[in-house]
Amino acid sequence: MIEKDFITPLSVFDIALQGEVSAQSPSNIALVKYWGKKDPQIPTNPSISYTLTKSFTETTLKFNPKKGEAAHIKVYLDENKEDTFVPKIKKFFDRIAPYAPYLNHYDFELRTHNSFPHSSGIASSASGMSALSKCLIDMEEKLGYTAEMPTQRASFLSRLGSGSACRSVYNGLVNWGKNEYVTDSSDLYATPLKTEINPVFKTFHDTILLIHEGSKTVSSTVGHNLMNNHPYAEARFKEAYNNIAKLINILEFGDLEGFGQLVEHEALSLHAMMMTSNPAFILMKPNTVAALEKVWTFRKETKQPLFFTLDAGANIHLLYPEEAEKIIKPFIANELLVFCQNGKAIYDQVNFD
Repeated sequence: MIEKDFITPLSVFDIALQGEVSAQSPSNIALVKYWGKKDPQIPTNPSISYTLTKSFTETTLKFNPKKGEAAHIKVYLDENKEDTFVPKIKKFFDRIAPYAPYLNHYDFELRTHNSFPHSSGIASSASGMSALSKCLIDMEEKLGYTAEMPTQRASFLSRLGSGSACRSVYNGLVNWGKNEYVTDSSDLYATPLKTEINPVFKTFHDTILLIHEGSKTVSSTVGHNLMNNHPYAEARFKEAYNNIAKLINILEFGDLEGFGQLVEHEALSLHAMMMTSNPAFILMKPNTVAALEKVWTFRKETKQPLFFTLDAGANIHLLYPEEAEKIIKPFIANELLVFCQNGKAIYDQVNFD
């Protein structure tokens, strides 16, 4: 589908109706990272992510025909009114207005809850914006319009709120970004991988070490923009593109060692881009580095398939298959929790259901 296929005229919606919709959407962790984007929310390279199971956002959206000239929006996080979230929601609604013209005719009350701590290193914007987009798809059905491909439409809309959110509407392994290796791939929405995945990769656990629970020193938007004039940007985009093909091959053949090498290299490349940008940022903390060295030593000594990845922050996502859980979990508890800010980790797993 192309962009014009998502444009829906106001006439198909019954804007006199009111109601309430709810949705839940998970976060995801990218294996091949995208870092850098063009307007409107187009990635400079494709990415592949794992969708998580226990790290999700639940959102309820109430909508009533607006009473004033401008649409009014209220946002609550865990029952606490959060006026600071309103500008981001308004910006999102403005971006998707050409595709969802009914938005300008309603007042909204949005109540949201994350199953994980805020600013914990889990992508709350991905789960939050995808949950809100799912709500809008349900709202459209109540207003009399049913999209031909509602999940794809939710992915398209959520991309305009947060790029990685477009991957969170699907379970399993998900691609975002046009490339020759994934059937029907697009820059406008995400696509589930349809290739045969070796069973070992369908049982992976993701334990998130909460090294630092505060807000990041640089927003993702600022970080992406720093790639515009980055001296190593083109080489990085090419590498990520090529890693899509390599990862798909690894996933098909069950190459655990190759998986670890590629995913860890991707994570460190992301941080290398930030450390060599202008201005430069170091988002790892001393305990991040110490924990990574422990993981490398453990893997070398035990030959256990314990790997890591990082988002644009200090916290570590530990990835390992179900079959290694009994050996790896005690190592996490005994050797790695000491590096966490409050001795905490979040134990999650990938979702292929």
